[in-house]
Amino acid sequence: MDWFTAPEYWMSRLVFQRALAGLYLVAFLTAALQFRALLGERGMLPIPRFVARVPFRRAPSLFQLHYSDRFFALCAWTGAAVAGALAAGLDSRLPLWGGMLLWLVPWLLYLSIVNVGQTWYGFGWESLLLEVGFLAVFLGNDEVAPPLVVLFLLRWVLFRVEFGAGLIKMRGDACWRKLTCLDHHHETQPMPGPLSWFFHRLPRPVHRVEVAANHVTQLLVPFLLFTPQPIATAAASLMIVTQLWLVLSGNFAWLNWITIVLAASALELPGDAPDLPATPLWYEVTVLAVAALLLALSYHPVRNMVSRSQIMNRSFDPLHLVNTYGAFGSVSRVRYEVVVEGTADDVPRRDSEWREYEFRGKPGDPRHWPRQFAPYHLRLDWMMWFAALSPAYAGAWFGTMVERLLENDPATLRLLRRSPFPADDPPRHVRARLFRYRYTTWRELRETGACWERTYVREYLPPTRLTQSVQRT
Repeated sequence: MDWFTAPEYWMSRLVFQRALAGLYLVAFLTAALQFRALLGERGMLPIPRFVARVPFRRAPSLFQLHYSDRFFALCAWTGAAVAGALAAGLDSRLPLWGGMLLWLVPWLLYLSIVNVGQTWYGFGWESLLLEVGFLAVFLGNDEVAPPLVVLFLLRWVLFRVEFGAGLIKMRGDACWRKLTCLDHHHETQPMPGPLSWFFHRLPRPVHRVEVAANHVTQLLVPFLLFTPQPIATAAASLMIVTQLWLVLSGNFAWLNWITIVLAASALELPGDAPDLPATPLWYEVTVLAVAALLLALSYHPVRNMVSRSQIMNRSFDPLHLVNTYGAFGSVSRVRYEVVVEGTADDVPRRDSEWREYEFRGKPGDPRHWPRQFAPYHLRLDWMMWFAALSPAYAGAWFGTMVERLLENDPATLRLLRRSPFPADDPPRHVRARLFRYRYTTWRELRETGACWERTYVREYLPPTRLTQSVQRT
């Protein structure tokens, strides 16, 4: 079938595949380096406890069949190794069927992790990586030209990511319609980056332009993805520029980067494809069957997207094949942070010395300038932002985290930037307090060197010791 392939997208496919493999690598490294404290046998939300109550059909995963910390580590590091091999182009050195199987490995392994990841893996970019990763299995290698159907499906994912995000904003917080959300967003976003302070201090008219440009990019430009070239390339390029602006302004794990990778698949990049034999019939049949399945599964995401009661970031099937996306339907006006502290005193007194735990990404010490971590995902730091919004977000894991701090648990301490207690001398009590944070002004920054100013609000968790039941907030 002559219409089946699009040789002019040869270079676009190559860029897409290598970049996607790089994001897979980041995702597996994130899992390998953080799972013991979050999901391990002694984690805050242990996988064995989860699989004991959730059946395989609801959360298909290798870890439903067997779990140990060693087995999880093996799966995560295997995924990282395969992703590295794909980034180096190993799939292009294999037969077509071998390349497809190689792309299937990280998808299966990451699906197994996400489906038992619970709260720590409840972010929209987890499902997005799985949906895009599944399509990558059928994109082919150097033996065939890129299948036009799969390229269309990649644009369909990109359309839903952008258009869904645009709709949730227009239906959600009124500040999006008034063009005022960015008066607050850079200050209250989950994890600010090193330039977020400067973005927040841009003149308000510039913020209005930012929001208006965002609406154009998310509500109008996505339709141009399905137009002839070079219009589709121009639309995808505009999306890439917008996403790079977001990369500079905050830390959103790999959400922006995978959107950029998706947009790259729509670019018509220069590069001559080699002469290739006819596409195998079995491959054409497989791709068309998968495309039909995915289009059928798109019914629920599309219905959600056009609904007035649209929800964000939900998967409608346990394999995360077709999902719904969206971000920041509402924007916080005030930033709260939970500050965790410990003391060496056996009995806390009014004059006790309380030492603050420093997290890697979330604001803590007002003088500590935020760093760039994305596309790496600091899962505990992100959930601490949610915990500050409401204790309900932390009810399942916060108490266990405090227990691990009281034990000086090495796996938990590795998630932090710094513990104020020596490894052989854990704290006697740990407490948590809620503070309101705001960015300093230019004058305050010059005088104090601090990018944040914080004000005590209330007690979040009273002083707690290891010998008593950890109180939940």
